[in-house]
Amino acid sequence: MTNIASRLRTEQHTDEWLQERLDYMTQFLTEERQQTLRRTVEQRTHYMRILTENMFHPQNASAIMRHCEAFGIQQIHTVEDRCRFDPSVNIVRGTQKWVDVEHHDTTREALAALKGEGYRIVATTPHRCSATPESFDVTRGKFALVFGTEHAGISEEVIEAADDFLMIPMCGMVESLNVSASAAILIYMLSERIRQSVEGWQLTPSEQLKLLTRWTMSSVRDFEGILRRAEQSGKFKVER
Repeated sequence: MTNIASRLRTEQHTDEWLQERLDYMTQFLTEERQQTLRRTVEQRTHYMRILTENMFHPQNASAIMRHCEAFGIQQIHTVEDRCRFDPSVNIVRGTQKWVDVEHHDTTREALAALKGEGYRIVATTPHRCSATPESFDVTRGKFALVFGTEHAGISEEVIEAADDFLMIPMCGMVESLNVSASAAILIYMLSERIRQSVEGWQLTPSEQLKLLTRWTMSSVRDFEGILRRAEQSGKFKVER
């Protein structure tokens, strides 16, 4: 993602500023592309987020990113004090353009950031259970699902901070689901239940506008040059 689109994630702009530039940039997209972007933004949510701890297998990081994109989860948080969250470009198939990743140096930092925004911490583990995907109460408020590594699982720090524990009941002789398979099941089932039973699960109108503007810019070749020339010619009335 290029500079202007990246800065839109953190910079503050009025809805009027965003709308004016969005209206201008849509002329460079087909109607079909515009409809696809609008339809996808309308299905995005911040109600559920994902937190991964030191996911050192690129295939697992890639799979989780693809699961989030497929089922409308906009934000992934990662802890990287031992290894980088490094999805494989060949596996993610471009989904990294449409999902936001927030990197954290420590688990403590990530948990503090999520709790500071009012998220419940939900630890996923086959060894403790306060809920299953069917029984977990999605209506109690927004939450973050935490996934650990393939072998070590989630950290003790997450266990101590967890508000809930979530497990997938299995009938086999061994715990045969890996991290990416478990994530696919949980993200799909919980995102569907959120859409069916939670009011206000979608992004706010302002959040949708900001995301749609970013995506539209990222879909236009040389959009930075186009915007710069438009600003120099006085096409925009609204300043930041």
